[in-house]
Amino acid sequence: MVTMTSYLWITQRYLRREQYSVCMAKKIFVLLGNPDSESFTGELSHIYDEAARAAGHEVRCMSIGDMKFNPVLEKGYKVIQELEPDLKDMQENVKWCDHMVIIYPNWWCTMPAKLKGMFDRAWLPGFAFNFDKATHEVIQRLRGKTARVIVTAGTLSPFWTWWKFGDFTNEIARGILGFAGMSVAISTFGPCDYCSAEEKESWKQLIKPRHEPTRVRLKSGTHTKSPTVER
Repeated sequence: MVTMTSYLWITQRYLRREQYSVCMAKKIFVLLGNPDSESFTGELSHIYDEAARAAGHEVRCMSIGDMKFNPVLEKGYKVIQELEPDLKDMQENVKWCDHMVIIYPNWWCTMPAKLKGMFDRAWLPGFAFNFDKATHEVIQRLRGKTARVIVTAGTLSPFWTWWKFGDFTNEIARGILGFAGMSVAISTFGPCDYCSAEEKESWKQLIKPRHEPTRVRLKSGTHTKSPTVER
């Protein structure tokens, strides 16, 4: 069995980091991306929230399971659907924060459907990005912010999931958050269905924020997964 230690060694061979500095209190937005708050990811979200507040950070939290909105793009992007209040609140929290934390389980090698629907509906031009019609370049409206994505795996370790099925965090890290200009770091833990209580306890300690998170600049062709990216 591949252990977390060996997974860390394998992925760090491909990790590229920027220099970062430790700062004072930050504004952190924690989003639980699992519709079921009574879950291990729900527990991790609560632990992160408490640890961040204890470390002197200002924290706002939302849970995708409590948010009321239609996650389906009924007409694609031909017609922009009016955003529900919870989606507007999510946007305001993203604008407000310095650092965004998203916690969710890996379901079928991607994020839960309602979380994806939230991005489909609310990650819009004018908020997350714009297209410059003259230069045909993307204007990243969330540049300067950092994000951490915490993903749990059920039956397979994160390494074996990646080995068998490919990168299961590229969509959110590069295609969504990184596209809008955020510097993104990934933490992956598992297999949650077969690990010991001691292993789960160690993961709870690893996710706790202490200082400024390591800022990972996403570039084309750069592999950026690491289960422990905050010191």
